[in-house]
Amino acid sequence: MTQAVYINRVSAFLPHEPVCNEQMEQRLGMVGDKPSRARKIILRSNGIRSRHYAIDPVTLAPSYSNAQLSAEAIRGLCDEAMPLEQIDCLVASSSQPDQMMPNHAVMVHGELGNPACEVVATSGICLCGMTALKYAWMSVALGQSEDAVACGSEVASNLMRASNFSAEYEQRAEQLAKQPELAFEKDFLRWMLSDGAGAVRLSQQPNQTGLSLRIDWLDILSFANELPACMYAGADYKDGKLKSWSRYSAQERNARSVLAVKQDVKLLNENIVKYTVVKALRKIMHKRDLQADKIDYFLPHYSSEFFRERLADGMREVGLEIPYERWFTNLTSKGNTGSASIFIILEELFNSDRLRAGETLLCYVPESGRFSSAFMQLTVVGNEA
Repeated sequence: MTQAVYINRVSAFLPHEPVCNEQMEQRLGMVGDKPSRARKIILRSNGIRSRHYAIDPVTLAPSYSNAQLSAEAIRGLCDEAMPLEQIDCLVASSSQPDQMMPNHAVMVHGELGNPACEVVATSGICLCGMTALKYAWMSVALGQSEDAVACGSEVASNLMRASNFSAEYEQRAEQLAKQPELAFEKDFLRWMLSDGAGAVRLSQQPNQTGLSLRIDWLDILSFANELPACMYAGADYKDGKLKSWSRYSAQERNARSVLAVKQDVKLLNENIVKYTVVKALRKIMHKRDLQADKIDYFLPHYSSEFFRERLADGMREVGLEIPYERWFTNLTSKGNTGSASIFIILEELFNSDRLRAGETLLCYVPESGRFSSAFMQLTVVGNEA
């Protein structure tokens, strides 16, 4: 028999001071010592005005590992009433861990230094934060854990630094002399992604004072059976299929920037709303009592303001039209932090004194990796005072 599960605390950690649009290229570097032609166009479209990088603003050296960012967010969940040592299940996620082996979660556990506990990593892109949360939720609901933490974190700046593209630029110098920027699918993401971590702490008991969030349900759907990979790293397309980095020589990997994050923008634009909103919601609404007038806050994770209106159109198409005044997102000020985004959005709202007992939150996280989608419903419980 499953038990009700509550989010008792939400924490976020964003490294250093915010970086404005005009500071980005100074932090990340210029490929081929030339400014990107695409940067201003992309920033106008995505609407992001500031973000954070795990890059020392003075030395420009990396300042936090991914595991360290996660650990900082998790420490923000802890105090004398809920000490770090009490955690018995730790689930950590990231699209870009510091290493391929061992897994990201055990590295986070090592950074924290808390006593032995169950430790699980979930992988993916934006959606792996939700899969981490679902594992932690199920663990508590089934009585396997009493005090669980789920975390999402990203250090996207490591792969977006200009030095990662210098070999490709030098190899293709003649071609790039006519078109100085990188291929758009690579340059595009340099101005879209940022760093940060967020975490939640779960138990079977709501907070004795203040508010908690009860997890009502969390549904995750993949449409990889219908669509090819759209966002990828550590691979490149060859004859219509992804070819792993391990099948390239070291020289080829550098010359093609195989480890860089890439995205098929055309495939993204044509399918992200159709699959992660319309098709996903039609399946979810078939089994959930989802009604727009019963949702007090809609917390969407999207990569760009460009998709805001299209997301609204998709929800309207399935009969779940939620007015913009009930939307809550911090994309423009905190940036797109991938798997950490939903935690960072939730942290700002949860700690804002805006929520009232009985209100309902609907969270939405899409992933363009091979097109997946997650929706989660939360109910506010407790005493606002």
